Amino acid sequence: MTSLLNTIQMALWNISDRMNIMDVIDILLVSFIIYELIILVRKTRGSALLKGLVLLLLAVGISDLMGLTAMNWLLKSVIGNGALVLIILFQPELRKALESIGSGAFFEKHRAGRESTERERIIDELVRCMLALSRRRVGALIVFERRTGLQDVIETGTPIDSMITAPLLENIFEPNTPLHDGAVIIRGERVVAAACILPLTERQDINKELGTRHRAGIGISEATDALVLIASEETGVISIAQGGTISRRLDEDALRKALKELYEEPAPTWTRLLHLEHRRKETV
Repeated sequence: MTSLLNTIQMALWNISDRMNIMDVIDILLVSFIIYELIILVRKTRGSALLKGLVLLLLAVGISDLMGLTAMNWLLKSVIGNGALVLIILFQPELRKALESIGSGAFFEKHRAGRESTERERIIDELVRCMLALSRRRVGALIVFERRTGLQDVIETGTPIDSMITAPLLENIFEPNTPLHDGAVIIRGERVVAAACILPLTERQDINKELGTRHRAGIGISEATDALVLIASEETGVISIAQGGTISRRLDEDALRKALKELYEEPAPTWTRLLHLEHRRKETV
């Protein structure tokens, strides 16, 4: 215990009395590299390996503090001789990072023009899809993941992991196809799953005209902060649900405005969406 306290006191003294501007820059650079590494591997199988490495480092520290000499020696030996093992395990992620740096994508990935073009393409594809489904009276249910994760919902459906295109979404919701019955989940710029099962709202004051598809859309929007697009197969009406509230009869302009808010604002405020210019909201 005394050793731990001495270590903490020494660390605090070094921070308060010896740190200069170069130390701050050094810490920021290391933090940036660690952050980029986490972003690189978080959606790959390397994320589990990274967690294991962190636990191994924690075990080294704990064994040292508790005086477990043999255990500490063993763990340090693994880490000391594990550089080659890490390179082998993280080979796909390292290759991806090096290719990004070589092509300049690493430094350009936040470039506004490039992102704006992709957002516009996605919005155009989604609008084209919803209008086409509406004209043909084909039912559709599309859920956009936001801050609240939807992994539990995604696991109820069929994984896809595809770029967002109108033909793909229209084909998914085509009647009598394997994936048409259920919801499509979109995470960022990717379609991640189809035929997903959503929780139904338990509210009793829902408009009787709204069927299971609309109840499911309202239900997931009550349980999470997700945005939901719904196309009615009976009427072709396009609706949007968020926060347990549904807005119906969206035209192309209103639909495009909603999607633009979704993709351009990091944390969009949907109050404006629920009070659309043409007063299309219907209380349910």
